[in-house]
Amino acid sequence: MAVRSEQSHRAILEATMMLLDERQPEALTVQRLSIERIAKEAGVSKTTIYRWWQSKAALIIDTFLDNHVARTPVREDIPALDALREHLGSLAEIYSGREGRLVAQLIAECQYDALTMNEFKERFWLPRSHAVNSLIERAMDEGTVRSDLAPEIIAELLYAPLYFRLLFQIDPLDRDIASRFLTAGLEGIATRAAH
Repeated sequence: MAVRSEQSHRAILEATMMLLDERQPEALTVQRLSIERIAKEAGVSKTTIYRWWQSKAALIIDTFLDNHVARTPVREDIPALDALREHLGSLAEIYSGREGRLVAQLIAECQYDALTMNEFKERFWLPRSHAVNSLIERAMDEGTVRSDLAPEIIAELLYAPLYFRLLFQIDPLDRDIASRFLTAGLEGIATRAAH
């Protein structure tokens, strides 16, 4: 990408995040934000935006991902269970702030807009799910997670409580609660006598 194009691309992402930042006096919701408003703030044309993103949803998701993936790594350089604990913790920490409120808005938008749902799945959910499932498979190979369940089931069991707290805004969402969910998942919920 040429320097000028890279500058425009970066300006668009930054303008989008700024317009969605509830700390700003003129912040907008995902629903109210428009391509026109982003173009004006970034100092580019709508055509420039549509050169890289086919929809507002795609742009907002890429804006979210621009920092999210780097701040919630799925590490491969440490034991899988440690990497899983770290990923859950970093995700909870990030979701406790403005990025969490943004992803909650995107999930809400997905419920009545099929295009947004498709963009969210393709750009965010499926790649991240694949990374987490691979991490769980590695934990299975290392013998720290049982291998008689599908990785997808284990992932849903561990990650669903974070999304529940995010969407309903109840109780804290932090590294401690993420660690407690992981511990509960690893130990199971049945009493010893019930086994």
